[in-house]
Order: sequence, then C-alpha cells, then structure tokens
Amino acid sequence: MRRGPVQHGISLRCEQGFVIVTVLWLVAALAALAMIFSAYLSNSARAVALNDTALQAEALVSAGVELTAYQLRLTGEDGRPARGSFQTRLNGAGLSVAFVSEAARIDLNAAPKELLSGLMSVLGASTEDAAQFADRIVGWRTRAAAEASGREDALYLAAGRSYSPRQAPFAHVNELGLVLGLPAELVVRALPFVTVFSRLPGVDVLNAAPEVVAALPGMTPLLLRQFLSDRGSLPNDPTAIATALGGAKGNAATQKSQAYRLKIRIHFPNGWESASQVVISLGAEEEPYHVLSWQTDVASRRAPARS
Repeated sequence: MRRGPVQHGISLRCEQGFVIVTVLWLVAALAALAMIFSAYLSNSARAVALNDTALQAEALVSAGVELTAYQLRLTGEDGRPARGSFQTRLNGAGLSVAFVSEAARIDLNAAPKELLSGLMSVLGASTEDAAQFADRIVGWRTRAAAEASGREDALYLAAGRSYSPRQAPFAHVNELGLVLGLPAELVVRALPFVTVFSRLPGVDVLNAAPEVVAALPGMTPLLLRQFLSDRGSLPNDPTAIATALGGAKGNAATQKSQAYRLKIRIHFPNGWESASQVVISLGAEEEPYHVLSWQTDVASRRAPARS
C-alpha cells in the first residue's frame, strides 16, 4: 500500500497544470487588453485627425467665402460677373471655388405661376398636374384674401395633413416638400433649380441651367436649342437677349441679384476631399456680405490613390 507518493505526484502535477492554465489565461487577457488599447489609440488618433480636418475645412470654406466676396465687390456693381471660378492653395490645401448668381435659379417666392408650372412640366409633370402644382406653390407662399380665407387650409385638412400652408414666403427650398400634391421625386428633381434668395420674378437666362431656360413660358424645343447654342456669344444686353428669346422673353431677368451661390471644394494633403455650398448676399461697406445658407460637407471622401 504505497499510494502516498503517487497521489502526492498526481496532486503536484495538477497544481502545476492549474498554474500553467492560469498563466495562459492571464497572458491571453493581457494580449486582449493590449489589442483593445491599441485599437483605442488608433481610433482616438483617427478621431483627432478627422476633427482637425473638419476644423481646417471650416476655416478654408470661410476663406473661400471671403475671397469670393472680395473679388465680387472689387469689380463694382456694374461690372460684377454673374459667374466665375478660381483656385488657390492655403495652408497646404487646394481650394477651388465656383460661384454663380442666384438669379440663375427660379425664386419660389417671386416667380409667377406660369414659370413655376413650366418648371414642373419640364421635370416630368403633365400639363394639368404642373398647373395644379404651381397653384399650390403660390397658395403656400401667399396670404389668402378675405373672401378666400380658409380655402387653402381646407385642401390640406381634406388631404389629411396635420399642418396648414405657411401663407407666407418660403423660408427654405426644402419646404417645397410640404406643398400639397407635389410628389417627392419631383421635389428632388426641382431643388437644384429653385431658390428663395434671388427675389427676382425672372431668371438670368445667360447663366441658368437648360431646364430653367426650358421652363420659360413661350419656350419651344426649337427655340430652346437655338438659344442654348447661341447664348455663349450673346452680350449681356437686355435687347439682344430679348431678341434671341423671341416669344419666351417675358421672364428673362434684367435685374441683378445680390445673392451668389458658392461651391467650394477642398483637397487636403492627406488625400481627403470635401465640398460645401454657401449662399451669400453682398451688402454695404459696413457689412460687405452676409451668409444666407451654409451647407458643409456636401461630399467628403478620401481621394483615390494615384498610380
């Protein structure tokens, strides 16, 4: 009966095995902690870098706005261009700015019903639907007369809407999505061609998008094709423009808008790119300009590596 030493050896080996397992668990735990800490440091560094890039982007967009306002005011009101662009480098980043007068867009608060209806038709609505959509847009922005008070409200109530039309000027182009009857896809197609900042009933046809020119009452496909072909050589003269437009000259703007839309692209040395849109209005000497709209990071991405 000599089991004592054998049992003692087995017990010793079990204790050693337990110690080894414990050590392995500790090593695994430390390795996991090291990986977590490494990931934390990496994420923190990335967050700091992104935050730093965002701060730089905001400063560079501000610089782009300042430079554009300076250029526009430098030329004087009579010689002020309706569009333009420039490129420069600031703090190692590439800055590209393109600007165009807001008069190149249709103002939701000032455009006549016929021009609004024309745009809806150009964007795919039937003639009958386009006229109804234009009625609702005008109804949204206009305070009803005493004899028609409540009529526009009743339409929204009958349609099950939980709100009434503003019956005041559009505060933002996105309000177009609240107008009764307008399909969402039509609103999305219309947004690049409308504004609330030009305050002009007509449009600058020399700089407007083809869709906007096509929306002019009286415009025909043949006249549109001819005008778009010739407008690059047309002088900025109301008489010459009216002659080129023929029967569609009624909504061509002869006034200049003080509002400009800036598209600002930034190319950072680390490969990141960002794009912003800012709308400014030129003011007096005391306040050279003020910002009407600022949309940062319209698109941000890392530029593809060049081979």
